[in-house]
Amino acid sequence: MSQPTAAGDAAPATMRAVVVTRPGGLEALEIKDVPVPVRKPGWVRIKVRAFGVNESEVTTRKGESDAEVTYPRVPGIEGVGVVDEADEDSGLRPGQQVATMMGGMGRAYDGAYAQYVTVPAPQVIPFETSLPWDVVGALPEMFQTAYGSLTRGLDLMAGQTLLIRGGTSTVGLSAATIAKDLGATVLSTTRSESRSGELRAAGVDHPLVDNGTLAHQVRELIPDGVDAALELVGCSVLPDTLRTVRRHGTVCFTGALAGQWTIPDFSPFMIPGGVRLTSYGGEAADLPADVLAHQLQAIAAGRLNVPVAKAYHGLEQVRDAQADLESGATPGKHVVVLDD
Repeated sequence: MSQPTAAGDAAPATMRAVVVTRPGGLEALEIKDVPVPVRKPGWVRIKVRAFGVNESEVTTRKGESDAEVTYPRVPGIEGVGVVDEADEDSGLRPGQQVATMMGGMGRAYDGAYAQYVTVPAPQVIPFETSLPWDVVGALPEMFQTAYGSLTRGLDLMAGQTLLIRGGTSTVGLSAATIAKDLGATVLSTTRSESRSGELRAAGVDHPLVDNGTLAHQVRELIPDGVDAALELVGCSVLPDTLRTVRRHGTVCFTGALAGQWTIPDFSPFMIPGGVRLTSYGGEAADLPADVLAHQLQAIAAGRLNVPVAKAYHGLEQVRDAQADLESGATPGKHVVVLDD
């Protein structure tokens, strides 16, 4: 068994964490003193410096998640920070900057709404950057989902055309910036003309107002249809999205912002001939360390934009962050930074 390596200062016995004891409203997010998690062999303990706030955690707080989630639970499906303790042969050293996300984090086991979190070593991504924690904290789940959808889901190449349906979501905005960095031409949607500027700021070439049917708009711009489409709105519009894609093009179903994850009485013949339909629901391994490093460098150089809605400071502001996320009034990622 490998020996652990730990930070010079031993972790305290207790820490502050946001705990959901039972499902409910914002009042269900309680700050408590709890034991610092004991690291298991093959896992890494991280001192959390920032974490993104996601719809998944709102769902967990409301008790609307699947049976994987039990209570009490510390939410948080992603986080960034520094290694506190790891196996000696893990390749990770104390104090090293790392990101982590998904893999049951904040759902099957306690997540990042805390001063410390433990996660399996394979879902830890090391990085080095001088970017502030509020920027880095916005990235893990957002960039992993966007990058994985574009590469593993769609195999997007330079010179191709991409439609993003649900473009003003955090994943949609991230996908636009990454797709432009890959060399694609990007069409992206918003339900409000007033938000077209947000899409252009993310690099979108053709903002489109989505009134429920897009195929005609897309084919006015690209008569043969786009090479690839990223579906983030859901199954309610998926048949129309399929009609925006050229023969032998691909649609990747990644999200359901409108809430519909299934199609009643689905028939394979609803898929236009020659169009491919796939899905994406990946994990941390879909965002390799060298890809994250490239993205961090691109952000520092100003080539990639990070859609941060607001940074909150301290666990005391988690309720505010979830409330603002639910209101939808401010586009972009909501990030909580732990300053202590």
